Amino acid sequence: MASSSAHHATGWAAGVIAAAVVTHAGAGGPWHLWTALAFVAGVAGGTAPDWLEVAWWTKKRRLWITHRTLTHWGVGWIALLVVSYRAIGHSPFAAPAFGLACGGVIHLLADWPNPLGVPWIARRHSLNWWNSGHCDLLVVGASWIAAWFVAIHGTPHGWQMGAIEQWWQRSVVAFG
Repeated sequence: MASSSAHHATGWAAGVIAAAVVTHAGAGGPWHLWTALAFVAGVAGGTAPDWLEVAWWTKKRRLWITHRTLTHWGVGWIALLVVSYRAIGHSPFAAPAFGLACGGVIHLLADWPNPLGVPWIARRHSLNWWNSGHCDLLVVGASWIAAWFVAIHGTPHGWQMGAIEQWWQRSVVAFG
């Protein structure tokens, strides 16, 4: 798992990515409202898999879901990413949902190299590259390079979510 500060920093990068995608899709809305909502939701999404586990309705704020289980499930976050991307420009909820999904996916990517891993499909998978809190600069740097690329260049010409869906289907076979 990346540190809390790394998840916050990657969340800001996710917000930039989400805002750029919404803007490049031409769905920023009046006063760029949807762009701003996508950005804010992306920042929140960077830590969402962790704060969604907390039972906010109790005084002790205990976990109501075991850490890195349902809220870290890759299929759910990628499904939200794909569905919300396809709805951008058609639904007022699409831009913030896309931002939240961007943040959630980046959170999972930051947790993936840890030995505990992430439940992408049915079981946990780990890249097993480093222990918790190590190499945060690498994770944060990679997310900000991606944010810079998307913000400056937009999505590459001809890039569609269909390509991500194809990658996901190949990944299901490889890691499932």
